[in-house]
Amino acid sequence: MSDKIKIVYNNGKELEVDKNTKIIDIVKLLPPQIKTRVVGSKIDNAIVSMDTKLKRDTVINFIDSNDLAGYKMYQAGLKFVFLAAIYDIFGKEIEASFDHSIMRGMHITIKGLQITNKEIIRIKERMTKIINDDLRILKMNVFSKEMVEFYKKEKKIPNCYNVSNIDDALVTLYKLENYFDYFYVEMPYSTGCLSRFDLVALNDSEVVLLFPTPRTKNEVPSYVHYEKVIECFKNEKKWLKSLDIPYVYQVNKVVASGKIKDLIRLSEINYDNKIHEVATKILERNSKFVMIAGPSSSGKTTTCKKLSLDLQARGIKTLTISVDDYFKNRVDTPKLPDGKYDFESIASIDVESLNKDINDLLVGKEVSLPTYNFVSGVREFVKGKTKIDSNYIILMEGLHCLNDELTPYINNDIKYKIYLSPFMPLNLDSNNYISTTDLRLIRRMIRDNRTRGNDVSKTICSWQDVRSGEEKYIFPYINTSDVIINTSLVYELGVLKVFAEPLLYSVGTDSVYYEEARRLINFLKNYYPISSEYIADDCVLREFIGGSCFES
Repeated sequence: MSDKIKIVYNNGKELEVDKNTKIIDIVKLLPPQIKTRVVGSKIDNAIVSMDTKLKRDTVINFIDSNDLAGYKMYQAGLKFVFLAAIYDIFGKEIEASFDHSIMRGMHITIKGLQITNKEIIRIKERMTKIINDDLRILKMNVFSKEMVEFYKKEKKIPNCYNVSNIDDALVTLYKLENYFDYFYVEMPYSTGCLSRFDLVALNDSEVVLLFPTPRTKNEVPSYVHYEKVIECFKNEKKWLKSLDIPYVYQVNKVVASGKIKDLIRLSEINYDNKIHEVATKILERNSKFVMIAGPSSSGKTTTCKKLSLDLQARGIKTLTISVDDYFKNRVDTPKLPDGKYDFESIASIDVESLNKDINDLLVGKEVSLPTYNFVSGVREFVKGKTKIDSNYIILMEGLHCLNDELTPYINNDIKYKIYLSPFMPLNLDSNNYISTTDLRLIRRMIRDNRTRGNDVSKTICSWQDVRSGEEKYIFPYINTSDVIINTSLVYELGVLKVFAEPLLYSVGTDSVYYEEARRLINFLKNYYPISSEYIADDCVLREFIGGSCFES
């Protein structure tokens, strides 16, 4: 009987090793370009411990930051290294809060320390030392009751409630050197794979931690300052603080108290107030052309409808145009290198026809507006003639609306640009914020299943292509927007949980997206369920769960 086993890893490469070899020892045998980037490993689509001993021929998928799960693991590992570095240098009296994601990075607020370039250099040097030492990040299963007592002693109240609310006897605690902490995703097995990062100071108390994404080819992106995004988060957090609910556990308390209907209504009023304020600014600017853009599942349809109604209530007529109706006929659509149609590119839009129609409308001409038939792949003209007068405002929504290349023949003086995104201001605790991307993905998987019959795996499969298009065609233009509207609702994940969990549990171990589905299930465990019966039919959530009065 042979004492050797065959290991097949990424893209069919093979190794022969002794039986009972640990996965961590197999990593040492990998080519340098793979070995230095491994954050973890999957067997049968599930993440397994790197200390697992292999007893038979095995197929292993070594994952790095390009993998959906690996990307989250990389971020979590960098958080832990950052915390260890500041504690090493400045002591545990320093408080660091990971506030929210920002394009290709995360925003951090530090209390008890004034940040200068000198501090940034010291922190980066210490982080680099921790990484170069290739320290193991140990995973420990701890009784949840012990964790609650641990967090009480540490005076980390949100963490204490979060652990109490998760109905598991055991929870996972991670150890790095002498530091223990709790994160909501799997951690990398060691610090050695986390060498790609950067740290940028925004002011004397705020920094941004940058890292690679699945779309930056393992490179750390340059920092781009999205001031309006950061201000949007700050304003929303300030509003939540005024309600005494900056953390998820406090929303859960409202649910448990039976007062969730009041919080739902407050959130709706806050959302409608933002729409009303934007409508006022549009009229003050005398803008005739409002351009609305946002990433997938940001709530463009509902926001556009509500903005239109707000303007109409003030005696202003509106006409809504969808950029999608100006797709070129499919036979004329450009293709990607793999032969697929490139519907994300601005080259897929008939820019000439779009601009001619808008300018003709603005000068009072009658225009035949198209409707794009997504089945046949051609534009159809079934609406008859459209004409507007000087009392009209045109609302246009679409992927490229912030890009002036879409409307080069429209006078910039009459444009008003709006960027939408569900920036969730709630935090689970100081280490864990709610990812905007995760929120949008959950929204989308519910809507895709309801409207197209797509299962979760199909939605997740297409998600990276969607994200790639957003990073190319939306995010570079956010700073050109006149205003940002946050379309998240403080309570919404409790509602979405009810719809999302059955879909996520349906993802079997035979799916390559099994681990991603389990991650989202564990994430949703932090929320008490909220019945959708309390949700109004004009709420942005109805765009995803169904029952919207704006659905045609």
